[in-house]
Amino acid sequence: MEKKPYYITTAIAYTSQKPHIGNSYEIVLTDAIARWRRLQGYDVFFQTGTDEHGQKIENYAKKAGVSPKEYVDKVSAEIKETCDLLNTTYDKFIRTTDDYHIKEVQKIFRKLYDKGDIYKGEYKGMYCTACESFWTESELKNGRCPDCGRPVSPASEEAYFFKLSKYQPQLEKYIEDNPDFIYPESRKKEMINNFLKPGLKDLCVSRTSFKWGIPVDFDDKHIVYVWIDALSNYITGIGYDTEHPSEMYKKYWPADVHIVGKDIIRFHTIYWPIMLLALGEPLPKKVYGHPWLLFGEDKMSKSKGNVIYADELVKRFGVDAVRYYLLSEMPFAQDGSITYGTMIERYNSDLANTFGNLVNRTVAMVNKYFDGVLTNNSANEDPDDEFKSTVLAAKPKMEKAFDEFRIADAADAVLNIAKRANKYIDETSPWALAKDETKKDRLATVLYNLIEAIRIIAVELKPFMPETSEKILKQINCNISTYESLDSFGVIPLGSKVGEASPLFARIDAQQAAKEIMEEMKKKEEAVRKEREKEEKAQENKEAILKEEKISIDDFRKVDIRAAKVINCEKVPKSKKLLKFTLDDGTENARTIVSGIAKWYDPESLIGRKILYVANLKPAVLAGIESNGMILSCENSEDDVKLVFADDVETGARLG
Repeated sequence: MEKKPYYITTAIAYTSQKPHIGNSYEIVLTDAIARWRRLQGYDVFFQTGTDEHGQKIENYAKKAGVSPKEYVDKVSAEIKETCDLLNTTYDKFIRTTDDYHIKEVQKIFRKLYDKGDIYKGEYKGMYCTACESFWTESELKNGRCPDCGRPVSPASEEAYFFKLSKYQPQLEKYIEDNPDFIYPESRKKEMINNFLKPGLKDLCVSRTSFKWGIPVDFDDKHIVYVWIDALSNYITGIGYDTEHPSEMYKKYWPADVHIVGKDIIRFHTIYWPIMLLALGEPLPKKVYGHPWLLFGEDKMSKSKGNVIYADELVKRFGVDAVRYYLLSEMPFAQDGSITYGTMIERYNSDLANTFGNLVNRTVAMVNKYFDGVLTNNSANEDPDDEFKSTVLAAKPKMEKAFDEFRIADAADAVLNIAKRANKYIDETSPWALAKDETKKDRLATVLYNLIEAIRIIAVELKPFMPETSEKILKQINCNISTYESLDSFGVIPLGSKVGEASPLFARIDAQQAAKEIMEEMKKKEEAVRKEREKEEKAQENKEAILKEEKISIDDFRKVDIRAAKVINCEKVPKSKKLLKFTLDDGTENARTIVSGIAKWYDPESLIGRKILYVANLKPAVLAGIESNGMILSCENSEDDVKLVFADDVETGARLG
């Protein structure tokens, strides 16, 4: 029988900086769902990746002194490493700088333009660089971005717009016909009341004020707005083509669920479905907007020094412990919380005491009392039937919880089996049974029941703690771990022999751990303080330069600025930054100047143009070439350098 396809995605992570554990929660959540569906027998395709374009990336790269591509390559690699560290089983890691994605986004943009759903106009509004979003004055909160609370600035530029309003009635009907499309209900009400009821406005979908993005192929001074670029990943990653969609696309689309943070649900439940309607493609079945993971009661922020990274937690607690905490601690619709204190508490109580102690002492007793061999003479007594029914009741509870994305409830269902099993040990007292030879059959039945319960626990832990699940199955020496096996109690063959008992989780000394963590936090705070001081010093230096004494007209006249024609221009070998100019400055001898503008200009396009240069600057040797002067240029705030051209000025003319 052919498996039913199931397509699940995370939002692709923005490559601004290394992800903290709050960012990483989403990939672990999505992985748990993907693992559960695979266990159920679905043909799962799980996609994640990185969103790599935009003005903010340009600014980060400039600050780091590297190109945007170099910057995103580094951060994307860090994000992928974190996904791998947390043992996530994604099938595809897409990058929006991938060639196939870029080409398809250009085709999508052109298709919407040709249909008349995208048109050219002018945008005037308030722009938030952090969110890469335009806002009207009425949409601002206290004069700031309503999404992130950061300052906004006025922006006006030529832009292309997407006709959201044209498709609003279709989207509203889809939401009405598919009541679980926006999930949970609170997110749906927010989208309807805050955005659909007031009426949708056409969306700005291109920018001209920065360069780091996908060019509009029929108007290359425009780049495709980040949300059309980023959102398209869900279909480009599985082989969408505007003309010939792949068999893979036909198999997996529409997506069963997009897992996204609550802060970007508007883009996924309004902009994205309307793009698909315009393209004539089916809409995703569900968008789940999950809550945030906070540090205590605060959002994680480098400036606050309260950022926790996945690798730090894994180093201290192990991968499965981190996964378990994230999945068991996060509420369904409200924000969750993590601190080192709560992490240690849950580790010791749930993992070391409840799961670990149950497995360790049960396997040890089977080895001690029966040389590791499982027998069962059906010496049933009062607690047994209730115990078995409790164990088997976990599966339907987990099914319901996963269907409703209440993953913490699913984790609780497994934990409760372990708690009930520990109680069963107290009720039956195997150590007392072992002292009475007439109770040997009863002891064998009790231990068999416990090992069978542990088998079911191990299988049901697969989505949460996959490595621990395998360790448990190895300790009980059992490979019966199918989804169907969870429906029956007593599937381990009699005569099977368990493995050796080994602690799953070593209990943590809370006081010692707290001391070590405090030292680490102090180091982190000190690093943040030094970075802040460095930035403040740089700002002070910048302000000091601006406050320097103004020069006189006589000082200005000392600078000899002239116009010259570019006779030749070429790249300097072994340099990514430098161009070598040969200039006709009106004198008998050609002048050579080296300039660091290779990033922004094709040298051949400058030949024949007239530029301005400083003629009386002392010579300097750059990359082995003597440079006699400095070419004038202007640097925009978005790292966009422009030469000062003087095409209508006579060669050799002096500025002044």
